[in-house]
Amino acid sequence: MKRIAIGLVGYGKIARDQHEAAIEASDDFALVAVADPGATHGKLPSYPGLEGMLEAHPEIEAVALCMPPRERAHPAREALLAGRHVLLEKPPCATLSDAQGLAALARQAGVTLFAAWHSQHGAAVDQARRWLEATVIRSVTVNWKEDVRVWHPAQAWIWQEGGFGVFDPGINALSVLTAILPGEIQVLDAELAYPSNCTTPIAANLRLEAAGGLPINAEFDFRQLGPQSWDIDMQTDRGRLRLSNGANRLFVDGVEIPVDEEAEYRAIYARFAALIRAGESEVDLAPLQLVEHALRNGETISVEPFEELA
Repeated sequence: MKRIAIGLVGYGKIARDQHEAAIEASDDFALVAVADPGATHGKLPSYPGLEGMLEAHPEIEAVALCMPPRERAHPAREALLAGRHVLLEKPPCATLSDAQGLAALARQAGVTLFAAWHSQHGAAVDQARRWLEATVIRSVTVNWKEDVRVWHPAQAWIWQEGGFGVFDPGINALSVLTAILPGEIQVLDAELAYPSNCTTPIAANLRLEAAGGLPINAEFDFRQLGPQSWDIDMQTDRGRLRLSNGANRLFVDGVEIPVDEEAEYRAIYARFAALIRAGESEVDLAPLQLVEHALRNGETISVEPFEELA
């Protein structure tokens, strides 16, 4: 089958480490060019922006947008109007309304829009969902804590308006919850810790509720030192289920259950190709809706300023 010509827009760490590697491993896509105002590819044509890339390469059928979320809506509209299929790195946009507008535009343009949540493709997610289908879940606890200086070094955008702060990783946990729990999830209340020199939170404590009154407590923190924590624990009538390592490891009552090999971004591109060939879109906005609610309605506290280490 002919490979789909694709361009990367935004050529930072995630695009290089995850997207490009997944495209190279894919039988569905061929990377043609990249577009980024401040970075170039060592071997492929590079352009400062999407428009120049598409003008030079009319053969490009799809683009993956990997720039910070607040910069994503305009080039997404540009690509959709140009008749290209679009993959959005998570979070899909800075606001729910921007993402909803893109979904409507994709329908009008007759092209595929895919809001990709890589953690929903964690190696243990599908197996955990199937295991939970035969249980009564009693409570859920999320600990999603990492060192921002390790995972987002010198990335000022994450602290600026539309950068999401600790919700940039925290939304991954929420995307897993929306994938494995039945029904809708609601935010009951949230406490958000903002560094005095930032406009996005460095930590958040959320109290949520799923269908049937299921209680969910989630703690997100960018100040974690030592071992990093990306864990979801569920107490059920069949025992305790734990999703660990960002939903790529599975434990039941402390015993690890074998799962498939970790391949989140390869799964994303396989899904994107299937959607393109079926003429469909997939725009799951439930995780973004939860974050937007928490940011809008949460109680805020001020904490010490954040400083990058020299």
